[in-house]
This record gives sequence, C-alpha cells and structure tokens, in this order.
Amino acid sequence: MAVGLEHTFLCSNDVTLHVVRAGPKDGPLLILLHGFPEFWFAWRRYITAFAEAGFRVLAPDQRGYNLSDKPLRVMDYAMDQLSADVLGLIDSEGRKKACVMGHDWGAAVTWNTAAHHPERVERAVVLNVPHPQVLQRSVLGGDLGQMLKSWYMFYFQLPWLPERAFTKHGGKKQFERMVALGRPGAFHPADAPAYQRAWAQAGAPRAMVDWYRAALRTSINGGLDAPRVTVPLQVIWGKQDRLLGADLVEPSLQLCDDGRVTWFEHATHWVQHEEFEGVFDASLAFLK
Repeated sequence: MAVGLEHTFLCSNDVTLHVVRAGPKDGPLLILLHGFPEFWFAWRRYITAFAEAGFRVLAPDQRGYNLSDKPLRVMDYAMDQLSADVLGLIDSEGRKKACVMGHDWGAAVTWNTAAHHPERVERAVVLNVPHPQVLQRSVLGGDLGQMLKSWYMFYFQLPWLPERAFTKHGGKKQFERMVALGRPGAFHPADAPAYQRAWAQAGAPRAMVDWYRAALRTSINGGLDAPRVTVPLQVIWGKQDRLLGADLVEPSLQLCDDGRVTWFEHATHWVQHEEFEGVFDASLAFLK
C-alpha cells in the first residue's frame, strides 16, 4: 500500500517536537529515535517499511535537533528528560505502551526508557550502543581502548569550540566525518543538503553537543544506577564500529532478562544505513 508521511508538531514534556508520522492509527505504536548528528531523516526508509507492515510509526526530531525545540540549559538534555519526551509521544497517541527502537543516542534513550519505565515499553530495539552501566564502566572506568575510541565525548565538554567546528564550511566537514566512519555508500552525497539544513537551524549545534555535556555531568546516562531491563530487548550491532567495541554487547545482554543480539559482520556504526533489509527484517521479526 502507499504510505504518506505526515509532518506535525507535538507537545511532549513541555517541549515541542517535530515528528514524522505514518501508518494506521490503530496499528501497534513504534517510536524511532535517531542519534547524533542525525534527525528523523535517518529513519526515512524504515518509517515507510514499518508503516506498510501495519505499525503506527512516530519518528521525532529529538529535542535540540532540526525543527524541534532547543532548550538552553545543559541539564535540559539529561537522560530523564529525554525519556520523558518519549513517554509524552506515547501519550500523544493515546497509548499506554509502545515499541521503541533507537540508534546511537537514540539507542541510549531507548535503553534508559526500557530500564526505568518498563510499564510503558512493549519491546525495545537498540543499535550499536550498550546498556548504560556497561557504557559508563567502559568510558569512565579505566578501559583505555574504549576511552580512546570515545575521545570525542571529552572534546565535546569544551565550551563553544565544538559547535563552531561543527558548522565550519556550512557543515560540509561534519558530513564528510560521518561518511568516513561508514562503509562506502552508507551516505549518499545527495543527502548532504538535508543534513546541512538540519544543522543550520538556530541553536542546533549547541543543543546537539549539549547531549554530551549533560551525559558526562550525570556520569553518562545515570550509568551505574540504571536497572536491569525486564522488557524484551533486541541488540543489533555492526561489528566494524570504530566508536564502540563489540565486546560491550555480551555484558549488556547480561543486564537483560530477555535480551538477544543480531550481528552484522561487515557493518559499521551506521548499521541501519548499510544493512537496511537485514536490520528491518530482524527488527520486524522481533517486534511482531
């Protein structure tokens, strides 16, 4: 069936979020959460595919990104606020529960929401980000290899410099950095203007970097305080990720009552772009 994308603005947790919706209003609710430095556009193929499979799909620009509100305080980007945004989106559809799927920072929000609000999450899918406890232990707990991979998290703590570098040359260099982290073809040159327009929104570079500032000020997502995940959870992981090691997966699964993993041997951090059919099939089978 033909699926139309509806662009709308929804109030959630005292911020206004730009949201792309699709699919039958009575279908099972699925919320897709993008990571850094993307926006709803990261899920464009998945929105249509899941809607055609019968899901009611919501793909927001998370707070600070693209057309959504960009609060001014760093702690407005703390993980409890980001999860509260997800709960507000579930409420906006008149639902008690939703499936949640996220990549990168969107995966961190998915982990946190599933861990702290299991009564609101039906099932969860996370792409290339470990459980918050594992992330905190690896980045701040003396794992030198992972600390070196995560150097950018510490760089983003600097005032004003990261956002200024982010917008240099109109975001061209940032897009090139994204491309360099992935396999050839993960990003198409024709996609660059869409990303550059999103990054050019007033306040966006500062707000996007503030996610990292808030994370370290709260010891990376509340890390060691994050509880076990009791809802069914699917980890999808590209083994060639140069930012987060595959050795973080097994300890994460040990913190799940019902966790499983699907590996993509040749995929990078951008697994959802590089392995669309495989990621969609694996997540659809799990969510159904």
